[in-house]
Amino acid sequence: MIFELLLTLVEKICVILVFAYIVSRTTYFQEILDKKFTLKNQVFLILTFGAFSIFGTYLGIQMFDAIANVRDLGPMIAGLIGGPVIGIGAGLIGGLHRYFLGGFSCLPCSLATVLAGVFGGLIYMARKGKFIGVPGAVAFAALMESFHMGLALLIARPFEEALILVENVSVPMIFANTVGMFFFAFVLSNLIKERETAEERDQYHAELERKRQELKIAHEIQQSFLPDAIPLLKGFELAALNLPAREVGGDFYDFIPIAEDKIGVTIADVSGKGVPAALFMALSRTVVRTNARGNPSVAEVIEAANSSISADSKSGMFVTLFYAILDLKARTLTYVNAGHNPPALFRALNSDIIMLKARGIALGALDEIVLEERTMQLDRGDTVVFYTDGVTEAVNEREEQFGEERLVALITECHGLAAGALVERIKSEVLAFCGTAPQFDDITMMVLKAGEAEDA
Repeated sequence: MIFELLLTLVEKICVILVFAYIVSRTTYFQEILDKKFTLKNQVFLILTFGAFSIFGTYLGIQMFDAIANVRDLGPMIAGLIGGPVIGIGAGLIGGLHRYFLGGFSCLPCSLATVLAGVFGGLIYMARKGKFIGVPGAVAFAALMESFHMGLALLIARPFEEALILVENVSVPMIFANTVGMFFFAFVLSNLIKERETAEERDQYHAELERKRQELKIAHEIQQSFLPDAIPLLKGFELAALNLPAREVGGDFYDFIPIAEDKIGVTIADVSGKGVPAALFMALSRTVVRTNARGNPSVAEVIEAANSSISADSKSGMFVTLFYAILDLKARTLTYVNAGHNPPALFRALNSDIIMLKARGIALGALDEIVLEERTMQLDRGDTVVFYTDGVTEAVNEREEQFGEERLVALITECHGLAAGALVERIKSEVLAFCGTAPQFDDITMMVLKAGEAEDA
């Protein structure tokens, strides 16, 4: 008989859980989970779980002038999720209903139902509103129903009938309420996890959007460090391009006024990528520009810049840099190479390519450095292509690099183009070579093209 009773109670619990699942998706229930208590949502939960309690009574089975039921389940759940007020409210509804049904066990059963809501509410307070979890809820249900049986033995009279009642209904009731609590707690735990996941996702997207906006601003700030316009030079053409691999990067180029007939040109590549490289780029560019203004000594400028960068650099980052002064009257390019990719000089007279190498080391690597200074004469049609390793080390889907040979061949083929057109042609060829492969590094270029000497 106990086994049949057990099966019947479990069947009834399934009906309650379907209803409970629906209720858990209501706005009022969600507000309670958010601890946004209002008169409306508290009344809603009190009435709902009070109705659960009444429903649990009628779902029970009459035995020995008593009902084996799941009446306490509603108030227990109400207290665990809504606190003492909601728990007691639901318990009073279920308890008063049970009391007026009468019978020798009406008083202990009614009292147990009210106390189920009270104890659930106390657990809520002790946990500061945090749900006790599936194992805790199941343990609470088992203890509550055991307590219920104890009250029946303590209060119900005659004792002999109370003892028979407890012997027959204690196991089914404890088990049924425990199973019911398990499934409801499982549903509630999943709901809480869904909400936490959704909240984390929303926070992640908000943080991601914030970072995007910050990077957008950082990009705009970094771009402001690059020259606003290409200077117009008598007898020469200049063009430049900067294409960061990320929102911000570590490459930069600059044009620095030195004297009326002299201009400094520099191209540089900071180690690393992203925001740290961008910050180091800003430092390096500022230091070089500060040291270069009005100083015609190429090596002296960059050696002094290295001392300042080394003193301020605590991150172990460094910057490769090519710096030159173009003398518009003498039509010479005096330069130093601090560990940078040597620019390619195309000689129009014999179509030779000269790589502008010089002994030197990257800035920031050592406290003091000595750079070799060299000077090249520029004749009509000569073209100098400055670039960072983002050009030659650009890779395609097969992980092949664009390479210096392809760049040299392209310069030789297209040297007749204007400076701006040559920059665009090189960029197009590099991007076409990469295909669908992501851009690995910043791409930065400058082209200096010598015109007629008499225009100088």
